[in-house]
Amino acid sequence: MRPILLGVCSALFFAVTFVLNRRMELAGGSWAWSASLRYLFTLPLLLAIVAGRGRLKPLLAAMRERPGAWLLWGTVGFGLFYAPICFAAAYAPGWLTAGTWQITIISGSLLAPFFGEWVSGPGGQVYIRGKIPLRGLLLSLIILAGVALLQVEQARQLAPSQVLLGIVPVLIASFAYPLGNRKMMELCGGQLDVFQRILGMTLASLPFWLAVALYGMTDTGLPSSPQIGQSVIVALSSGIVATVLFFRATDLVRDSMSSLAAVEATQSLEVLFALLGEMLLLASPLPSLLSWAGIAVIIGGMVLHSLFSRHPGKPAAAPAFSTD
Repeated sequence: MRPILLGVCSALFFAVTFVLNRRMELAGGSWAWSASLRYLFTLPLLLAIVAGRGRLKPLLAAMRERPGAWLLWGTVGFGLFYAPICFAAAYAPGWLTAGTWQITIISGSLLAPFFGEWVSGPGGQVYIRGKIPLRGLLLSLIILAGVALLQVEQARQLAPSQVLLGIVPVLIASFAYPLGNRKMMELCGGQLDVFQRILGMTLASLPFWLAVALYGMTDTGLPSSPQIGQSVIVALSSGIVATVLFFRATDLVRDSMSSLAAVEATQSLEVLFALLGEMLLLASPLPSLLSWAGIAVIIGGMVLHSLFSRHPGKPAAAPAFSTD
């Protein structure tokens, strides 16, 4: 149960990103600054946390051992995740961005064959690749169907360019985030804690963010004071709180692909939280009956995902949740 609750809480704080990014875009802010400022503001906070706990030296030592891998997967997991999401916010409402982001539920399951483990066999050590959790994938499709219902009426009101530029970048991000996260878990091998891993990925992706900030400077000049203030909120909410909660949840179930898929499925609630946030801050209209039906399907799919995540071979009559 604990990993699922952590995942739900992370979804709430992640939703702040979609709402505030859209708000900054509507106010004339640059997507490049929205993206880079989050990580530039997050960096000193994480440095203070990790250094204060006396765990900075082990992190730096681990990064020196595999600098290329850290640079690659840090950039994939953070850079190719967040920059496309901020770019999409310039062309589509927050609810569409958050809704499209739910494809990560399926993306995470489809990435299973790219990971594996060495096990002892008759002929020695054998590398066994992960398998796509088919039942989890089917349950993820239920959640995705709910997301589609949630968006169908609003999507009819968008221009084709908005749909293309608001969806394709998020599709890229939906694969980059779980791929980078899982590769870093594999690279760290349980030797680094959540704060160390997030700081390491932030440091590794810093060249990417400096390049994005340079682009923002040449494109629109310096960011405005409101954009800086809202970027600080995003850095704290999504960059620190949400990321720590989500990484902690995935760490708890890192050895179970089905449970990992269930934790990733909790991120479907981002679309609900983003919808509520836009209603409160951007005066968005109330959802239609069809949209409420989509909300019900999302919640139902998430509950089913959670029930089946622990005992893949047992019926729902005897549910159990991970309490590791």
